[in-house]
Amino acid sequence: MKSRKIARSESAKSVARGRTPVVRSAPRTTRKMEKKTIRLTVNGEPHELKIGNKPNETDPSHTLAHTLRETLGLTGTKVSCDNGACGCCTVLMDDKAVLSCMTLTVECDGKMITTIEGLKDPKTERLDPLQQAFIDYTAFQCGFCTPGIIMSAKALLHENPSPAEEDVKEALSGNFCRCISHYHVVKAVMAASREVR
Repeated sequence: MKSRKIARSESAKSVARGRTPVVRSAPRTTRKMEKKTIRLTVNGEPHELKIGNKPNETDPSHTLAHTLRETLGLTGTKVSCDNGACGCCTVLMDDKAVLSCMTLTVECDGKMITTIEGLKDPKTERLDPLQQAFIDYTAFQCGFCTPGIIMSAKALLHENPSPAEEDVKEALSGNFCRCISHYHVVKAVMAASREVR
């Protein structure tokens, strides 16, 4: 059997000889992370966020859910499973439903984000017809997952203002709720679609 020669570092050789290991300093040429600013519009309001890992900066690893809740104070967006399985964190990005717990904030540069807080009319403070329909049809109980369900339904109505019940069920198939009947939700979405036509 051939023996393989193992390359040893100076530290390993020193330890093997019973000496204090050689400690090397960090390389002098380290790559500096370039500062970057991203701009996004949330509920019609423009925001400019510095990317970095210092206080008052958005870390490159922050999710959109984290930024919405912790940086911008928009706590209507909920985080439940935190791995894209339940739909609680759903928001609209350019009118399409996205899971904000699975979307990095740095991916949102130049995007238009709408959260549950952004659905009401900013002038009259009147609820969106979809929000009102959820109240009228008692399509919620504890309400924790309701913002995500409403945002998924809103994305559907942007794409298809006159959905069939099957379309609604398909659009909401990624939203899970433990305390309500999804029949109430489907009725509420259908009622809202009739109102916005």
